[in-house]
Amino acid sequence: MEITVQWIRTSWTKRSRGGEAASHRNAAPIGFALPYVAAASAHVIRMHGRDGFEPYDTQEDRRKVDVQLRETDGRLRILPRVEPLFALPPRPRRPPAVRLAPGQWVRWQLNYRCSSMAGMQDWSYWLDTFNIAYGPVNNDVFLSTPTMFVDEHGPVR
Repeated sequence: MEITVQWIRTSWTKRSRGGEAASHRNAAPIGFALPYVAAASAHVIRMHGRDGFEPYDTQEDRRKVDVQLRETDGRLRILPRVEPLFALPPRPRRPPAVRLAPGQWVRWQLNYRCSSMAGMQDWSYWLDTFNIAYGPVNNDVFLSTPTMFVDEHGPVR
């Protein structure tokens, strides 16, 4: 069965946490139309505050995307990996994996915060948005409402 993966990483620094910069960040898309993507590839988009959250997209090997994908019993099991653990904001617990039936898709968002080891640099933050569809899809699937949405935002102070 076809698996379509779109991984959006939005990153910023502490200087972008408030005011106009935060407005630009919050307006950044969480889904994009799909270009032609090779079967074992993922559509990867990067946006950073230093570039005004302008999207830059590429294709990468799907195995490099930080998410576990496993097909069993006619369903697709999805669970994003948490890397690096030290950058994960505190949260009560991680949600369980999602199992998609053919024709369904999930949007899973997971945020991080990180400082330099010595604390000499500003905090940096990033938000990973995984849009994953199981089965054939059209190129604007991730512009619609997902079948399932997992919000794994933690406090970033």
